[in-house]
Amino acid sequence: MMKPGARNLITDVDGIKIGNSEDLGAMTGVTAVVPEAPAVAAVDVRGGGPGTRETEALSPECLVERIDAIVLSGGSVYGLEAASGATIALARQGRGFEARGIRVPIVPSAILFDLANAGNKDWGDMPPYRQLGIEAVQNARVDFPLGNTGAGYGAAAGKLKGGLGSASLIDADGIQVGAVIAVNPVGSVLIPGTRHFWAWALEQQDEFGGFGAPDLAADIPLDLPADSRLGENTTIGVVATNITLTKSEAKRIAIMAHDGFARAIRPVHTPFDGDSIFALSTERKEVTGLRPQVIAKIGAMAADCVARSVARAVYNAKSLGGVPGFMS
Repeated sequence: MMKPGARNLITDVDGIKIGNSEDLGAMTGVTAVVPEAPAVAAVDVRGGGPGTRETEALSPECLVERIDAIVLSGGSVYGLEAASGATIALARQGRGFEARGIRVPIVPSAILFDLANAGNKDWGDMPPYRQLGIEAVQNARVDFPLGNTGAGYGAAAGKLKGGLGSASLIDADGIQVGAVIAVNPVGSVLIPGTRHFWAWALEQQDEFGGFGAPDLAADIPLDLPADSRLGENTTIGVVATNITLTKSEAKRIAIMAHDGFARAIRPVHTPFDGDSIFALSTERKEVTGLRPQVIAKIGAMAADCVARSVARAVYNAKSLGGVPGFMS
């Protein structure tokens, strides 16, 4: 038996906080996933056009064992600078390992492409992302809004407004799993010709409208919409659990979590998307029972949370910059 946590957010996982910041003029933003203590982490990249920072350090064979935050950002390559701002903010808090008296936080990150939206990108030599990264870390808390916020502020999902989504699941044994996803795919989150989400079968407590099963009178069109925003895409996110994991186990969960994208977005993992999912463990609870079975369960829970987060992001997003929100 499992059900969403009290908030139905990734912060239902003990030890996780989320900070968001936005530049309303530029129509972009940043989301920081900040564990209360350094966390074991891994990443799996499936899209054909990724933009990432410090992801190689998360490989199981590499030295780094734990991270201090993960940053998701709009802005394409400019948004990678948000991790620099987050690093500064975390160092000010005394986070990171110490090297000759200097604090060195480890902050992997991934970006999505929102440069073509209606926001003003005339920022000259100083894009806003470093400051947004600082503010996102400073804003870290357990409660946060969905939709037009953080890294999802300027996002679009096919022809609809994209956004930031989150969801959680907790089972009877105390396993906590959550996801936070910035949704900006080339594909659609809706079944063509309907108001139903591809993820409808996984919905909990009417969290994205309670529309139920679609009533399809004809075959579903299988063509990619001609007006999709090719080359202006990417869906990125983080899944987290309270269960103690190794880096290799976290990697397996990140791999499994990508199934949530496939259940909620069509098409996904295209050459135009940079789809990436980080997985982290706050190490608050030891595994009980046969370990591979527990890892498989966490991965399955993570995939469901990812799919639900995608739908919740779009359901909660409001019209912005000429891109219609789901409810408009």
